[in-house]
Amino acid sequence: MILGPKVLEAALARFEAEYIDPEKAARAAAEIRRAADAGEYAQLDGAATCEAVTKVFFDVCRDKHLRLIWSEEPEPLEDEEAGAAMFAALCREHNNGVRKVEVLDGGIGYLDLTLIPTAEIGGATIAAAMRVVAGTKALIVDLRGTIGGSTDGVQLWCSYLIAGADTLLTTSHSRVKGTRQYWSLGHVDGPRYLDHPVYVLTGARTFSGGEDLAYTLQGLKRATLIGATTRGGAHPTDWYQLTEHVTVTVPNCRSESPFTGTDWEGVGVVPEVAVAEEEALAAAVEQARLSIRADADRP
Repeated sequence: MILGPKVLEAALARFEAEYIDPEKAARAAAEIRRAADAGEYAQLDGAATCEAVTKVFFDVCRDKHLRLIWSEEPEPLEDEEAGAAMFAALCREHNNGVRKVEVLDGGIGYLDLTLIPTAEIGGATIAAAMRVVAGTKALIVDLRGTIGGSTDGVQLWCSYLIAGADTLLTTSHSRVKGTRQYWSLGHVDGPRYLDHPVYVLTGARTFSGGEDLAYTLQGLKRATLIGATTRGGAHPTDWYQLTEHVTVTVPNCRSESPFTGTDWEGVGVVPEVAVAEEEALAAAVEQARLSIRADADRP
């Protein structure tokens, strides 16, 4: 199936109107239109055209969130609220991102997260998880498999690990949504975890919302990051379904950390303790045990 010029133009219209860097958007769109006018996509099927367009997006913008996606199986056309509904369904499928919560030997809490839900969707699950680890003496948050999520979900997780409602966590800048600041919350539904060390595991699969949580906790100096550098995708993104087969994802926000003045786009989040990601959990357990032992030895 061929991707028609009207669909391509609809994708570029969304891209040019919303992408966080208008100058790069104009350059990428001009190159894609040049290629289309020259017939470079004429012999390609829809999947190959989407791949070719995505390559131009990346070559110009270097943005891992920016894609034109082809679905072989037709997806029912939805309205613009469909993206939120799809994310809500994904959260339900993944138990609101909490894959595992347990207490390891020695009184070490362990949370294994696969995504970061919105606070509205995942608040009860996060509160329940924090109740399980509330009595532990150190906490490990495993983000090695965290593929993305919501900024306000990051805000909620961070609020469980610091006190009070007066800490700026991040600022989001958008051409279409304006500027929004995210502050630590004054109220959470479960117990805060305040007086014991936190270790965050990172890896090459840690992306987007997972990176946001790691980067913010690192900036707060609330956690020690252990593992490998993350993928480097910082820009919150909206998904727009154009046809039954074609969706364009448009990064339309830029995060600004109050601790660094920038974000992790293109460079990833670099852990303080660099180890192979498959060794990160063992390394964190060892550090947690040393910390617990040191606390026990203090008079």
